[in-house]
Amino acid sequence: MKVSIYSVLTALLFILIINGCESPRGTADASLESRMDSVSYSLGFFYGQSLASEGVDSLQNGQFIAGLNQALEEDSSIIDQVAMQALMQQFQQDIRQSQQARQQEAASENIAEGQEFLEENAQKEDVMVTESGLQYRVIEEGTGESPTAEDEVEVHYRGTLISGEEFDSSYSRGETATFPLNRVIPGWTEGLQLMSEGATYEFYVPADLAYGNNPPPGSIIEPGAVLIFEVELIDVKE
Repeated sequence: MKVSIYSVLTALLFILIINGCESPRGTADASLESRMDSVSYSLGFFYGQSLASEGVDSLQNGQFIAGLNQALEEDSSIIDQVAMQALMQQFQQDIRQSQQARQQEAASENIAEGQEFLEENAQKEDVMVTESGLQYRVIEEGTGESPTAEDEVEVHYRGTLISGEEFDSSYSRGETATFPLNRVIPGWTEGLQLMSEGATYEFYVPADLAYGNNPPPGSIIEPGAVLIFEVELIDVKE
């Protein structure tokens, strides 16, 4: 659930109202004696997650309550409405810049770690390296048709980080995946064209052939991460 800061603050205001406006923060031992207590806590938790996902990790409680009370009492704001909108826009911009800085720092560390892994991995006798830097290992060769970048393919696959932690698997879901080969990460588009139906390869995908510094939202994949995929090419669709 992804919402804007304004939506989150609106929800928090609602939570404060139904809780008697006592405090903008919940506590670990919040009393949940009634259904509305539980609803209130759940709303606070969900929207708190959304707020945190946007980079907001704290609020000035006293000032928050002061603004809330003045709004409820229909008093004039201490700060001009236009100025408040400008403040919020700048606040969101500051958060984005802070997130980008943290993301870049994490990417630099992951790229260095990934490069070391790839250099060592490339020394293994059964690992091949393409011109783009994609690395792969043949687990089992196939005898069927090889796809082109314009083909749709059916595969089974497992994706892991270089730590060995799994982040995605069609095997775990119990069903194959089918997709156009030109609509996936570059490492897949290139790598699967090396395969034939029935083959199983393991790919070691550098960050620039995977998600770069922009991994899928909510994924455990970090910016700049090298990814490992074991892929079984089941069928090339006509």
